[in-house]
Amino acid sequence: MKIEAFFPYRMAVTAEAFSRQLVAVYGRTHGLSREEWRLLFLLEDAGMLDSLQVSQRTSLDKVQVSRAASRLESKGLITRSVLGSDRRLRDYRITDAGQALFTRAFAEVEARAQEILDAMPPADREALLRGIAALDRAIASVTQPEAGHGTAFPRPGGSGETAPPE
Repeated sequence: MKIEAFFPYRMAVTAEAFSRQLVAVYGRTHGLSREEWRLLFLLEDAGMLDSLQVSQRTSLDKVQVSRAASRLESKGLITRSVLGSDRRLRDYRITDAGQALFTRAFAEVEARAQEILDAMPPADREALLRGIAALDRAIASVTQPEAGHGTAFPRPGGSGETAPPE
């Protein structure tokens, strides 16, 4: 079998190509890394999250979150503080400057994403959305981390739920 025909490879390559189109907007135009963009996006949505909530809602690991948070804090886009006596736990909040930058960047990112999606026939776009949702449900249905069968992962939809639900 050729790697180009292997479904997980094709999906990863396509997702990366789509993502790179968006990175060109928030990265080049607004100076944000992919990790910074994801953290800022989460905080714009929630206003405030602690480090445990961030890890539940994104595929970023602790080091990526910590580094992105340091950079965002140095740019004045978020604040972070230690939670209680456990110095490993942090509280992250978006600042007014972070909110303003996100609002500007998001409009441009959303327009670029829509431009790409609009290049697809409407029936294909609808099928893609249904397929992504179906794949997410299928992964959740066969994932049992406690039995050594797969690992928990962030679920789309903003609930912060990881799969499988506990």
